[in-house]
Amino acid sequence: MHLQGGTEIRCPVHGAIAVTARERAVVDHPFVQRLRGIRQLGFSHLPFPGATHSRYSHSVGAMHVAGLAFDACFRDHEFSSPERADALRSVVRLAALCHDLGHAPFSHAAEFAMPPLRDLGIDAYRPEAVAHRLDSLANHEDYTIAILTRSGLADVIAANNPFTPRHVAALICPAVEVDDDFFIDRGLDHRGLLSQLISSELDVDRMDYLVRDSLFTGARYGEIDTDWLVGHMSRHVDEDGRVCLALDRRAIYAFDDFLIARFHMFLMVYFHQKSIAYEKLLERYMGGPAGQEGAGDYALPADLDAYLRCDDAHLVSHLRRSSSPWARRIVEQRPYRMLIEAHGHDDEVDLSVQRARLVEAGIDVIEASTRGVLARGPKTGAPPIYVLDRPRGLPSRVIPLQEATRIFDRYQDEHTIARLYVPPERIEVARGLVCT
Repeated sequence: MHLQGGTEIRCPVHGAIAVTARERAVVDHPFVQRLRGIRQLGFSHLPFPGATHSRYSHSVGAMHVAGLAFDACFRDHEFSSPERADALRSVVRLAALCHDLGHAPFSHAAEFAMPPLRDLGIDAYRPEAVAHRLDSLANHEDYTIAILTRSGLADVIAANNPFTPRHVAALICPAVEVDDDFFIDRGLDHRGLLSQLISSELDVDRMDYLVRDSLFTGARYGEIDTDWLVGHMSRHVDEDGRVCLALDRRAIYAFDDFLIARFHMFLMVYFHQKSIAYEKLLERYMGGPAGQEGAGDYALPADLDAYLRCDDAHLVSHLRRSSSPWARRIVEQRPYRMLIEAHGHDDEVDLSVQRARLVEAGIDVIEASTRGVLARGPKTGAPPIYVLDRPRGLPSRVIPLQEATRIFDRYQDEHTIARLYVPPERIEVARGLVCT
């Protein structure tokens, strides 16, 4: 294959991924390369030793799936020019590549150390969309938008593409303001569909990470039929002239399996009791008030050049030098042990009585609970995903995804997991207290 200045990246999930010369300039940028040093699943390599894959490999994979999905959605569509088609395809591939740029060390576990959103100085957001949280802690998506629009990476994107970094950012976050007609072609607004490919109930992010995480953890729950799903993607123009993501009815059972796979991966892998124990230790280390025993002094910088140096190794090095008991437990792999685990509805997983007994006996308790839900539907203001129902010999129809499958009704209840953790040296005493 002649790539004209581009390259190929070998991927254990997708095979050889072609990268164009314009994309290579972004792929090779230090902010994208930084993702090599951040594990995709945080502490999950402890219960799943194979799960050492990085945010970088996932991002490259998501870019590849984005290109395939774009081609499927517009396979029978004629844009105003080949250049317009190439520009829209390129912008969604770069958005998929860059969607995780802002992740902190150990992924979500270190977001407690982020500064207030105001400190990042982002001017790409619509003011009314973020006014209520300017003094709240930033999140990884805020850092992503800051990197895309305020770092040297923005200059690389602008110099090599027929669109701006803000157009890339707009597909990642709906709060990003775009005041031109870049996404409009032949009178139709394509931002909705392209954004859905990046973040929705059927996005390229999940279609890559479920398969990738399943492969590297050894857990089979995430094995989905990506080829069938992508091959049956399409588009629908709604009454407002927005081009929306659609799925051919023939792939609806593959979609059901996709949702169930994600749900089971969440329950069995992403919320594994051991990795959560380490996340809670890190939360205590980072979330403690200044001066409190055990509180750490690790803080993620608002300065993007300094943030470039923050990866897993950076945080581990900091923890190794710390005398905090929480840092020592992480480094020496002496996590709190799980004492109780309960599954069910909220009223079935109330562990307040057991927790009170432990606290009364002077045993420190870490409580961890989470709610799993199959799907939450489209985000506020986002267009729905449609299903194209074209039965042989019968009239065709277009219906919202939520009406095309019974999977949402069958799994509409939230599934809660509640756990109590105690120091390993107190586990036997604790068991005696809660089992009486």
